[in-house]
Amino acid sequence: MTKVITHSLFTDFDIDLFKAGKHFKLYEKLGAHLIEVNGVKGVYFAVWAPTAHSVSVVGDFNYWKQGEHLLNVRWDSSGIWEGFIPEISKGSLYKYKIQSNIDGIVTEKADPFALYCEKPPHTASVVWDLDYKWKDENWMQHRQQYNALDKPYSVYEVHLGSWKRGEHNRFLSYLELADDLVQYVKETGFTHVEFMPIMEYPYDPSWGYQLTGYFAPTSRFGKPQDFMVLVDKLHQEGIGVILDWVPSHFPDDAHGLGYFDGSHLYEHPDRRKGYHPDWKSLVFNYGRNEVRAFLISNAVFWLQNYHIDGLRVDAVASMLYLDYSRNEGEWEANIFGGRENLDSISFLKEFNEVIYANFDGVQTIAEESTSFPMVSRPTFTGGLGFGMKWMMGWMHDTLKYFQKETVYRKYHQNDLTFSMTYAFTENFMLPFSHDEVVYGKKSLIYKMPGDEWQRFANLRLLYGYMFTHPGTKLLFMGAEFGQTSEWNFEQSLDWHLLQYDFHAGIKRLITDLNQLYKAHPALYEKQFTGDGFEWINYSDHQNAVLSFIRKGNNQDENLIVVCNFTQVIRENYRIGIPKQGKLEEIFNSDAVIYGGGGVGNGKSLKVESISYDSRDYSVELILPPLSVTVYSFS
Repeated sequence: MTKVITHSLFTDFDIDLFKAGKHFKLYEKLGAHLIEVNGVKGVYFAVWAPTAHSVSVVGDFNYWKQGEHLLNVRWDSSGIWEGFIPEISKGSLYKYKIQSNIDGIVTEKADPFALYCEKPPHTASVVWDLDYKWKDENWMQHRQQYNALDKPYSVYEVHLGSWKRGEHNRFLSYLELADDLVQYVKETGFTHVEFMPIMEYPYDPSWGYQLTGYFAPTSRFGKPQDFMVLVDKLHQEGIGVILDWVPSHFPDDAHGLGYFDGSHLYEHPDRRKGYHPDWKSLVFNYGRNEVRAFLISNAVFWLQNYHIDGLRVDAVASMLYLDYSRNEGEWEANIFGGRENLDSISFLKEFNEVIYANFDGVQTIAEESTSFPMVSRPTFTGGLGFGMKWMMGWMHDTLKYFQKETVYRKYHQNDLTFSMTYAFTENFMLPFSHDEVVYGKKSLIYKMPGDEWQRFANLRLLYGYMFTHPGTKLLFMGAEFGQTSEWNFEQSLDWHLLQYDFHAGIKRLITDLNQLYKAHPALYEKQFTGDGFEWINYSDHQNAVLSFIRKGNNQDENLIVVCNFTQVIRENYRIGIPKQGKLEEIFNSDAVIYGGGGVGNGKSLKVESISYDSRDYSVELILPPLSVTVYSFS
């Protein structure tokens, strides 16, 4: 076979940008590219390995023999090795065999920029392309209006390997999911899906959070173009796609990024900053220009080439603090004596600036569990620049409250009302994610107290409260029909439960809550500002009742929300109302169709000129047990 031909896709400007950490489309240059040189078809390879003495491309085309196809090192001190190998075609398997300058170390690595990987447990990269004809023009042209912060944003979090399994417990393919999953999400009314990491990963129990192929959708479910079909079909049905993105750490698998060229290339060389004790994984060196360019290029890649609408950034808290999960003596303060990781903070700001400057209608979402300030505020005001932040405090406080027997709830109403003291300090997303239903935490339905009827009534109340509380929404798969067992990544959800009325009722409730959310601007137009929320009464601890107003741009479309957190029916319950008119009950979580008892206000309710709750007008209601009721003005 013909040896390596000298060729380059890099310009001098590319190299300058790369060295400066400002090249955000590195995937167009590094990696394996099917091209034609002087009329000959083949593959151009380029890899960053500055500590290498030599780099060979080994693969099924040369019997994996080192030295057969030696790449050429560039003369510009970039550390990039490159070359064109004729006659290699799409589908060829390959790796880089790297002879290091350090102690004769030899590594054999998958391509960090590979577009496709062998199906695990095999670890080779696959020469591939991204040719695909998209059919989602309408979505992409109007995405900005669907994906804006003042629009409904209801997310269905999905682990592709366990949403549904085929015969003999096999994975469904991307193409099968493009039929089943897309139809299901459309039916239940979610506006977005969020996929737990789909980038290539070697170890199933990591759920995808330990990546080795940052630019390749996992081959467990099919080819890259098959994943494009899944995204495309979701878009054609008006459903946005969010990907979990993991720039916080990576595994030290032999074929991965760790010790790539025999040196600490991608990971920080100081173990106090370069090793994550919780996950036994390596941490990126956010202060190294080329590493920042790699990560930001990766984010841009998914948005550009796979039409992704948002990135949920995993484990942001672990990136922000030098002492995260570290004991005294295991970390070193920054130059100002503080615990903040200044390199990481700088990286996150630049990441968000690049994404929002280059893509209309996308969102970045931080999974950040601390009180770090201004996570979802623009960088020009001193923030990190994310579009949204998970409201972990709300999630913990709410579940803590709901797990209490109803007789004790009157003593703990502050667990619920406290969220409103900080609800508008960030653009918050309310998450009931996969993390809440694993490792002995029990499923959501089994967190609820009481007998079977009370459990389901409490779960309906929980969801009704979530959808009427300010903020965007996220539910992990299975929560929408009351999955009873904890999530098990090795098997399908318990779809058979939908044959039972209570579970079918939960699914109907979630479908109707999604429709309610989308149909009423008062629930989303001002979901991130205090102007969109007003208490009616938060102090009725004795009855464990909360009442509030959700407000949009048109005050005539405001909604009244009343939550009864006990199983006692409250008759002749009076609340203050801001104006005269009539109220109509438009949602009741106790409706028979959801598995409830059917208690409610079935008729139009006249507002009376009776002062109550410091208001000139009021109305008497019947509050169903363990319920949320929503009223509009008519």
